[in-house]
Amino acid sequence: MLNEIYNFEAWINTVEPLPGESISHFLGRFERANLLTGYQIGKEAGVGAIVTRWKKLYLNPFLTQQELEALAKFVEVEVEKLTETLPLKGITMKPRPIKLCGACYAEVPCHRIEWQYKDKMKCDRHQLGLLTKCTNCETPFLIPANWELGECTHCSLPFAKMVKRQKRL
Repeated sequence: MLNEIYNFEAWINTVEPLPGESISHFLGRFERANLLTGYQIGKEAGVGAIVTRWKKLYLNPFLTQQELEALAKFVEVEVEKLTETLPLKGITMKPRPIKLCGACYAEVPCHRIEWQYKDKMKCDRHQLGLLTKCTNCETPFLIPANWELGECTHCSLPFAKMVKRQKRL
């Protein structure tokens, strides 16, 4: 309606997916950059409320090609780059608990989709066990879409500092 009154094109702040980033973390960054909710993104992209499920890493049923293309068009990201935020074909995901490698997060502050693979218990890069809760206060991690500050929501310990208590596997 605002567009009709002032006759201007809506614009968005584009957000590029980071290497290996999960769809949940990407959508959270996009929401914050554009002051939108998952519901609003779904509405504008024409895919509906399913975006709120994707933020929670509930990807069953998996995104259709049509949904992926519609979301990519709205967020102004190539379909191929958006596809990289999703699990590889044939890999089973486990959306809970949310997992984290503090060493990876220190290098590139984002949630990696591969951490949520069902059989993934350690970081292949650092040979460290993946964390499922804060190493200080044991609060479980929120969904990655809500990782605004990159720290525990209860005690504020930065994710990058949690590496000190990660066990080598």
